[in-house]
Amino acid sequence: MKKVLFSLLLMFTISLSSMASDTSADTAVQITTDTTVSAEAPHKSTYREETYQPMDFKDMMINFYHTTGINALIHPKEGVVTSQGKPMSAFHQTWGRVIMFGVTFLLFYLAIAKGFEPLLLLPIAFGGLLANVPIANIAGPHGLLGIIYNMGIANELFPLLIFMGVGAMTDFGPLLANPRTALLGGAAQFGIFGTLVGAYALSQFTPWFDFTLQQSAAISIIGGADGPTSIFIATSLAPELLGAIAVASYSYMALVPIIQPPIMRALTTPEERKIRMRTLRHVSRLEKLLFPLLVFSMIILLLPDAAPLVGAFALGNYFKESGVVDRLSDTMQHALINIVTIFLGLGVGSKLASDQFLVIDTLAILVLGLVAFSVGTAAGVLMAKVMNMFSDEKINPLIGSAGVSAVPMAARVSHKEGTKDDPTNMLLMHAMGPNVAGVIGSAIAAGVMIALFK
Repeated sequence: MKKVLFSLLLMFTISLSSMASDTSADTAVQITTDTTVSAEAPHKSTYREETYQPMDFKDMMINFYHTTGINALIHPKEGVVTSQGKPMSAFHQTWGRVIMFGVTFLLFYLAIAKGFEPLLLLPIAFGGLLANVPIANIAGPHGLLGIIYNMGIANELFPLLIFMGVGAMTDFGPLLANPRTALLGGAAQFGIFGTLVGAYALSQFTPWFDFTLQQSAAISIIGGADGPTSIFIATSLAPELLGAIAVASYSYMALVPIIQPPIMRALTTPEERKIRMRTLRHVSRLEKLLFPLLVFSMIILLLPDAAPLVGAFALGNYFKESGVVDRLSDTMQHALINIVTIFLGLGVGSKLASDQFLVIDTLAILVLGLVAFSVGTAAGVLMAKVMNMFSDEKINPLIGSAGVSAVPMAARVSHKEGTKDDPTNMLLMHAMGPNVAGVIGSAIAAGVMIALFK
């Protein structure tokens, strides 16, 4: 019996040993496998086949030259695309870029040496310079300018923020004190609608231009000399013409002291330029609080398409006049509008790429914009003269030119021209009335255009 028990115990012991041995072996295999996987995983994820081929110094320098802008400007290549992904011609790769460098340097000169709207022209000019850098594709969808453009211009955000800031800096007092000057601001918008007809007529009766009605409307808004409004309506109706329209609009805003005076003096007599206007009455705070709400309410009821522009303008002005959110108003007047101006200028400059700017349509837009601006100036002056025919209280016709909405430069030009004939005649505050009315008028005109061409 003992022998039997001993034999069974011995067999059981041997079996356990065998099982333990198998388990150890399996574990060892598993550990080996895991170790192999864990050891191979990082090797597979970081491995990359070496493609660099050693070369001598001469070949290295030749390859480096092929990556330079000099080579790109001298030797255009097939297959180069624009920021919109379209093939770029050899001219636009070479001489086109050189010409645009010259255009941007001219804008630098006007902004720095002549002081023409440097806050606007300088970022636009530098944006144009960056947009024409070869190879880097800075104006493309993933480039700096392309990102800025899509961030705030393509969706019309930046013009609205600019309008908010302008509203926070605007005083409706002169307009409320002399409401008749609103007619001057309205008359100046004649340039917009007159140029709309002219631009479309060019397309119909000449073989060189082919503007659609929407494109003609976007071009005509230059007559309002209002950059944000021009960008707003161009983005909505003719985004392909945005660069030329924005540059023309801001250029004419900058050239107000040069373009307007000859027109003003040609349409007025020395006696008319010496007309003195009575001192404006005091406008109460309640009037200034109610006016932006009244204007916005009318827009809501009559022309909702103008609500984004007029609403942003009224918001900024209401914050200012309320007197209880000075920090917010101060931010709108300084920090916000300054930041947005930088981005807006660079984004507009991205449209100064040679392939988009150096086309015959741009020349037509510049000419039509000048006509629109000149007609708007003349219409404001002539409206003042017509009003004087039916009123005993005379208006100095020079303030009619301020009906274009280049705030406050147009008003300053009216004042300066008046002091040439009578140095003691203070016209600045009187001119601010039609100037502010012009801002609202151009925004309404933009709303009308958008509503008509929906």
